[in-house]
Amino acid sequence: MSLALDAVAQDLLFREARTANTFTDEPVTDEQVQAIYDLVKYGPTAFNQSPLRITLVRSPEARERLVKHMAEGNQPKTAAAPLVAILSADNEFHEELPALFPHFPQAKDAFFSERPVREGSALLNAALQAAYFIVGVRAAGLAAGPMTGLDFAGVQKEFLDDDHTPLMVVNIGKPGEDAWFPRSPRLSYDEVVTTV
Repeated sequence: MSLALDAVAQDLLFREARTANTFTDEPVTDEQVQAIYDLVKYGPTAFNQSPLRITLVRSPEARERLVKHMAEGNQPKTAAAPLVAILSADNEFHEELPALFPHFPQAKDAFFSERPVREGSALLNAALQAAYFIVGVRAAGLAAGPMTGLDFAGVQKEFLDDDHTPLMVVNIGKPGEDAWFPRSPRLSYDEVVTTV
């Protein structure tokens, strides 16, 4: 059975898409980022909670502050990428639920009144949205370089607050020279899918 999405789009989003390690100096515009967000915001989350928050690191001063919190191997590419985004989970997402989940506005207090419950839900659902964001970057014809090699506590202190948990840093741009490592193997269908 074939997919509804044509082969070119499948390649763009998945088969040919790779994690970029180098980028050209072509800028990534605010309009491009808005188009990416306006597409990926429709990806599902529990209770439509939408806890992902995106911090765009554009100024040279902010970039310098971020690079010092990246693992050594991630520092040069983060310093050189046209745009860097810090993706985080908003642990106070429940404040938006009356607007985001209007058919049951009581969900805010009925399910998410306790901070540990919110943190777990925010982490899971923001991670889902981070994956949507990466696919959205690819849909825009750009490459994403998501990284978790960083000082999470340092990034949180430098750029966020106690209500936001950093998930990853994503370098964004047009792929540069020698941007790709060799593709790593993937598990087969039979190794992953079980029918009961």
